[in-house]
Amino acid sequence: MEEQKKKKIGFNIIKNDSTDGHGGFGVGALSLNNISPVFVDPEEGEAFVDIGAMHARSVVEKGIKFLPNKEEVPNGKLYWLVWVTIDRKEAGSYYAGVTACEMTVDREIRRGYKSLPEHVNKMDKSLKRHIMVDFMDDKSKQVLRDFLKNHNEEMWNLSEEKLKQGLSSSNG
Repeated sequence: MEEQKKKKIGFNIIKNDSTDGHGGFGVGALSLNNISPVFVDPEEGEAFVDIGAMHARSVVEKGIKFLPNKEEVPNGKLYWLVWVTIDRKEAGSYYAGVTACEMTVDREIRRGYKSLPEHVNKMDKSLKRHIMVDFMDDKSKQVLRDFLKNHNEEMWNLSEEKLKQGLSSSNG
């Protein structure tokens, strides 16, 4: 019974905005409407989709006051918000734009760090089919690589070499 409770990640075509904060429809699914926010939690070794991030209302962000200086959140837990844009080519769908933004959250003091201009800029870059992931730490790269591959290996295989190279660890 426990096996069936594992998170099933699949595609949903989301036409209506499901990000009004209730977290129901659309949470946990990559959207075929171009872009989806994927959180990478290197500490837990997991990645998950949270459509709420489109309006800074994700599970990670809720109840947190974000500050523009990383130093003000010295004990923050690291997350990467990764904007994943899906596109189609003749051979099929693929991960066309993948850009990562750093974010830290300290639940105890209800404070976090993120650069809103960076998040908006990276979202735009993802929509414009850029790959910007090589500055992530190796553990986070591996978690994101595994998530994208496991979500849809065919899409991973059809993706640009730049994405695969960017998500390969620096030690091989």
